[in-house]
Amino acid sequence: MTSKKIIKKTLLISASVCSLLVMILVVHIYIVTRPKPIDPYTVAMARMDIKQDISIEDASKITAGLYKQNGVDHVLCNPKTHIAVFTYFPAKTNAGQVIRAFKSQTDYKVEQFLPGMADLQSGCPVMSNHSLTYKVFSFFKHIF
Repeated sequence: MTSKKIIKKTLLISASVCSLLVMILVVHIYIVTRPKPIDPYTVAMARMDIKQDISIEDASKITAGLYKQNGVDHVLCNPKTHIAVFTYFPAKTNAGQVIRAFKSQTDYKVEQFLPGMADLQSGCPVMSNHSLTYKVFSFFKHIF
């Protein structure tokens, strides 16, 4: 074979492999980002901001109070940051219900943390409107 044929064959194989890898990436992003139905094993996370100073004992009481709520799986409460984070099963409850029930059973001043649009956009660099991956994903999303 001549060197031109070897170069052409190498470039063709390289382009084919790169195209295949891009397609695999696009399919992966599509599968990961599409909505999934809620099943009994789905777990979600929520944050509750405590609007008062709390001690370590208060953090323990808050943790115990959240564990008593229906559908709560795991709880972490940090007295220094005044934040409680909990996981729950969306098939059984939602974060708003958990926090409302907790508020009605205790005297703590709490509210659910709901991220703003800027927080949501900064959460995942893949979904940023300016990233190359997002542009590729959007292109293929509109095709399919």
